[in-house]
Amino acid sequence: MIHDSRVSLARSARLSATILLTAALAGCSVFSMFSGPSKPQPAELQPVTALVSARQSWVTRVGNINFPAEMGVSGSTVAVASGDGTVALLDAASGRDIWRVALNTGIAAGAGNDGKVVAVVTRANEVVALQDGRELWRQKLGAQAFTAPFVAGSRVFVLAADRSVNAFDGQTGRKLWTQQRPNEPLVLRQSGVMLAVGDTLVVGLSGRLAGLNPTNGSIRWEAPIASPRGINDVERLVDLVGRVSRQGDVVCARAFQTGIGCVNAARGAVLWTKPANGVQGIDGDDRALFGTEADGTVNAWKRTDGERLWSTDKLRFRSLTAPLVVGRSIAMGDFAGFIHLLSREDGSLLNRLPTDGSAIASSPVLVGNTLVVLTQNGGVYGFQPQ
Repeated sequence: MIHDSRVSLARSARLSATILLTAALAGCSVFSMFSGPSKPQPAELQPVTALVSARQSWVTRVGNINFPAEMGVSGSTVAVASGDGTVALLDAASGRDIWRVALNTGIAAGAGNDGKVVAVVTRANEVVALQDGRELWRQKLGAQAFTAPFVAGSRVFVLAADRSVNAFDGQTGRKLWTQQRPNEPLVLRQSGVMLAVGDTLVVGLSGRLAGLNPTNGSIRWEAPIASPRGINDVERLVDLVGRVSRQGDVVCARAFQTGIGCVNAARGAVLWTKPANGVQGIDGDDRALFGTEADGTVNAWKRTDGERLWSTDKLRFRSLTAPLVVGRSIAMGDFAGFIHLLSREDGSLLNRLPTDGSAIASSPVLVGNTLVVLTQNGGVYGFQPQ
């Protein structure tokens, strides 16, 4: 429970930008409950000496991004989608279109990509699957979705805002199964967690990671990373947010403004959890995890037990994305369209890459040797980092 009213108000103000009120299976609607205090001033950027090289190799465009976008990576390709319904599969080495489709309907979540099928979710709550530049099928969902579909094993999996997980045949769109969990009154309008670990579909459901049988949707295990606390629905909101860090069978994830933790996804066993106040996902390597707190402080934790390795406040209040491990750096975007490259060893600034000046709309991704970045104005940039 949060007793300090100032802390509670600040948390509620941050939540109001990303929470949706869910009406069971009927769908969701946006609400804003709090005006909140004035916004803190972002840290001023200091001059940087490039200690790692990174050059822009290409740029292309899709439409504006007005939803919690994700880029779908498979092999040498990256799938992107814009708010106006443009969906494109790009060659990440050159930035050239492999194909591009205009769906002429707004996009709410996407894009998932297995190298053949690309899937998105529309604002009309329809899952749409595309291949070779043509629409394969579309199916209606019972609620909105804000997490990109996960495409794997000739199936398309969709995590909806009513805590349901739906599986569709990748070629026909036939619904294979639905797993419905108890629904909370509030969910985040933010990308959640879905990935495969061996033959298990791992999904974030409220504050838990759950392991599902991808064939029939049965639950194999559940592992809590955070539990609801507080006296009202806002304070009790717990949700896992993407991205996550996977090393072998171990998946580490963040619970929104609550904590981080690691789970052995082969056994469904929680290895450790630690309090943390971030709103974006995490990434890591075999030694450390990296993430940002809600105030923009960047932290590194030991992967084995969650103990703090280092922390830096040079990017406070710059609305950072989730980080991405790239070589000896971690990359993260900010509200002004910069990609910051920080040292994995101590958090020192190694380079800063400009884009088009609009906010970075999705966590950066690495496709082969190309760092791909998506901006709110629809710029898609490819960089070649050291």
